[in-house]
Amino acid sequence: MLTAEDKALLAEKGITEAQICAQLQSFKNGFSFLRLKAAASLENGILAPSEKECEHYMEVWKAYKDGGKSVCKFVPASGAASRMFKNMFEFLDADYDAPSTDFEKAFFAGIHRFAFYDALDAVCVKNHGGGVDALLAQGKYKAVVGCMLRPEGLNYGQLPKGLLLFHRYTEGARTPLEEHLVEATLYAACGGKAEVHFTVSAEHKELFRALVQEKLPLYEKAYHLTYHVTFSEQKAATDTLAATMDNEPFRVDGKLLFRPGGHGALIENLNDLQADVIFVKNIDNVVPDRLKGDTVTYKQVLAGILVDLQRKAFAYLHKLDSGEYSHSDIEEIIRFVQQNLYCRREDVKELEDADLVIYLRKKLHRPMRVCGVVRNVGEPGGGPFLAYNSDGTVSLQILESSQIDTNNPEYVAMFKNGTHFNPVDLVCAVKDYKGNKFNLPDYVDKNTGFISYKSKNGKELKALELPGLWNGAMSDWNTVFVEVSLSTFNPVKTVNDLLREQHQ
Repeated sequence: MLTAEDKALLAEKGITEAQICAQLQSFKNGFSFLRLKAAASLENGILAPSEKECEHYMEVWKAYKDGGKSVCKFVPASGAASRMFKNMFEFLDADYDAPSTDFEKAFFAGIHRFAFYDALDAVCVKNHGGGVDALLAQGKYKAVVGCMLRPEGLNYGQLPKGLLLFHRYTEGARTPLEEHLVEATLYAACGGKAEVHFTVSAEHKELFRALVQEKLPLYEKAYHLTYHVTFSEQKAATDTLAATMDNEPFRVDGKLLFRPGGHGALIENLNDLQADVIFVKNIDNVVPDRLKGDTVTYKQVLAGILVDLQRKAFAYLHKLDSGEYSHSDIEEIIRFVQQNLYCRREDVKELEDADLVIYLRKKLHRPMRVCGVVRNVGEPGGGPFLAYNSDGTVSLQILESSQIDTNNPEYVAMFKNGTHFNPVDLVCAVKDYKGNKFNLPDYVDKNTGFISYKSKNGKELKALELPGLWNGAMSDWNTVFVEVSLSTFNPVKTVNDLLREQHQ
């Protein structure tokens, strides 16, 4: 039963009572696992273009950009970087004062190599009257870490990754936000403009704005173009209700408790962008300029493959909608859907032409994405699969471990032995052949959410995660996988990752 106060809160968030009922039903019923056919591989669903083909697709992409189309880069950049500093927070709370673990020793051994070293040194002088080296010589290791993490220092424990100094250059250190701006000029700029959109948390939005205002003139001058940088926040309407262990609404002091719905909520933010083609890449997967070459090459290859496939799909849709097609045309379109878009249906040959046209039109008339995948090197996370859809078709999907039925040994083996990994390297086409934008939430598989277990004020609760942005939220898109170089995947999960050669 919802109180008047509950209803007012729902209205404020833009959440309907029907949504609340559906969420409570999800807690009661749980989510079913997807039925899998196979892990995608180079022999089954993953393209590996030759050097000559890569050159061709780069030319295709250049011609597309020169044709007056709009392009945007979309960067999820929400949340504090506290997990990146988990080990150093533990050091601050430890009952010893000198570095003891391998992680702590590596941090202090490499401290001069961090791009934020100069800023840290200055704040140590300000707060303690001595720089990093002076404090370490006195055994004041925790004072140095405190200056890095706490609000009276650099406050890195609470800032988002996008605002931390990642890479050192002769002209000064750069944040990931700046690296993404530079990247955008190298493969996503067209018509003398580079458009970049960051999703940020409300508490950090002004800090992002201030950094952009400060740095934009420098990069516009250096790259001779104009930037259009925009920001958005995860929408309140995508928050999900927390539930008790008995699947009742969880309340704190009588008020309903809502939680952010996870990165799947950002399909709404992506849906608000008006560009023809949108690149999607995580905030922390950036490298210094000297290593950007492979990233730029493969981004253009992915985009070239996307617009080439889209052009063919549009031509087929135009033919189907005009009514001027033959049976051999239908067979050609079937081959395209099955072989190029990897969407297969076992009984397709048994359908009459009229039913075939309806089926093929439905499969062609939807958003399209080309996803870069890298060789599996044991990183935690999702991978590329061939999975069954609710309509009986089999198509390519990115799946997380939470979507795999761990009681099915065959599926577990597929996930464990998968040859490739999802580095979140997407290029998306979100308009139809008449130039109208698809409404992206219409293509979400709502049955691919996830229930996790949390606590609030010492009480256990159930939390509902929406279908992930590149998982269930894009489930009903046309998806193509392309192998890209492992050199394009350099995430920063912990602060010590910044000591890797790829970030120096």
